Amino acid sequence: MEILKLHLKTELLTEHKTNRLYQQWQALLDSLGDKKISAETAGIINQEVEAINSTSLKDKSLQNLLKVKQTFILKLLEKNEKLVPKNHYRNLWLAAGMAAFGIPLGVIFGISFGNMGFLGIGLPIGMSIGIAVGASMDKKAQTENRQLDVEIKY
Repeated sequence: MEILKLHLKTELLTEHKTNRLYQQWQALLDSLGDKKISAETAGIINQEVEAINSTSLKDKSLQNLLKVKQTFILKLLEKNEKLVPKNHYRNLWLAAGMAAFGIPLGVIFGISFGNMGFLGIGLPIGMSIGIAVGASMDKKAQTENRQLDVEIKY
């Protein structure tokens, strides 16, 4: 099934951020053209694209609509097709590494040195561990051809 393209009127894309989100959407849809996805997933994506194409929202409202729809599509692709954008796992594991590894390591440092001011030492260590784990998962997704050729930035 063919994936539809976005066709918003240029007068709706007045703000820089809205235009950047629109270009990001275009890149996402272009990268989906190279991947094999199920007809059911393609149908849902086409419904979302049609909803965006038929909107008359501007500025912040349009930005919010684009973000919400893009997040929905990315979650759908990850769940149904196991497709993820570039650096998806790195960004996900960065925060998880800080929470799961960084805080406990910081508490250990703080208790062992008798000064809870050392709690902050664990956060960059956990961040580094999270980035390393996420980067390896991104590399694995790329070798398995599960990575979309677009990086999502909000």
